[in-house]
Amino acid sequence: MKVLHVITGLGVGGAELQLRQVLQHTRHDAEVVTLYNPGDVAAMIAGDGIRVRDLGMTRNTQVSAVLKLRELIRAGGYDVVHTHLYRACVYGRVAARLAGTGVVVSTEHSIGETHLERRRMTLGVRALYLGTDLCADATIAVSETVAERLRRWGMPARKITVIPNGVDFSRVEFDPEARVRVRRELGIAPDAHVVGVLGRLDPNKRFDLVIESAAPLLGERTTLLVVGDGPDRERLEAVARAHEVTGHVVFAGQRHDVAAVLSALDLFVASSEQETFGLSVLEAIGNGLPVLYTTCPALVGIRTDRARQVPGTVDRMSAEIAAELMAARPRADEPAIRAHYGIEAVTSRIDDLYDRLWQRSRAAVPAGRA
Repeated sequence: MKVLHVITGLGVGGAELQLRQVLQHTRHDAEVVTLYNPGDVAAMIAGDGIRVRDLGMTRNTQVSAVLKLRELIRAGGYDVVHTHLYRACVYGRVAARLAGTGVVVSTEHSIGETHLERRRMTLGVRALYLGTDLCADATIAVSETVAERLRRWGMPARKITVIPNGVDFSRVEFDPEARVRVRRELGIAPDAHVVGVLGRLDPNKRFDLVIESAAPLLGERTTLLVVGDGPDRERLEAVARAHEVTGHVVFAGQRHDVAAVLSALDLFVASSEQETFGLSVLEAIGNGLPVLYTTCPALVGIRTDRARQVPGTVDRMSAEIAAELMAARPRADEPAIRAHYGIEAVTSRIDDLYDRLWQRSRAAVPAGRA
């Protein structure tokens, strides 16, 4: 089966990296189109031997892009079009139906209580999303939390399938040599206790909460490592200065060696105000780290002693970080997480969904008109 994935952009982000992992494990022939911004992940996917094309959109509202995408889909003869992220859903679902594609699927990666991919949920945003959903056969929700939000939005429950994000646990395993190397690169002492956060630096991640909570605990033996980049970096650096801990907070910037960075840590903290899945938490657990988190839909209903939910207040989080540093828990595996979220099993479920929808679409075509 020939599948075209349409995504808004391919800069480094959770949805973009998840797409790459799915492409590495799918049993179908796949290609990718990005509406714009063929960033670092586009190069990674192309390096894996998968064709990536840039539609070249130059602004948010560009109706001509629908027609351009329609022609590309027609010329490719794709059996399935799978869209990812809001703008790709709006443009891609319509273009796929105009091109006569048999199966159209979307994945909803990031819908919060008040925002959709950092976009405030206005009436117009909701209308476009639900209107173009009429062109889709199914929507994959990455967690039950996302599925419930879609149902509250007005999407029919029959069109929603919950398939979680997957983790390639072999790629995030603890690496003792990388631990030494990364610490040396960042000027962190080999015997220091390192608390870490990882992700795009934007206000929703609330990394300022972690800086404030960890500040009384930081010193020569304890360091906070902030991995990622984004619009909130300057403000976060100011928070560190205000608490007089700039010498003990390391801003590492954006990095692609996730396993190496996680290996350099002793405790992982996830502090988001809203979350639709919590991939970084699963990756940290896969690296063997103890984890503190404020919200993580991926762990709802899963019992594990490797991760603990904590309140999103400075005093309570500070106490929880202090307790973990005092306990100094060693790394340990968590088989239940691996069994539920392994990328191989998750990708197989997506491929199976394509097959079911394709068979259904074939059965719906009248005799003589296939």
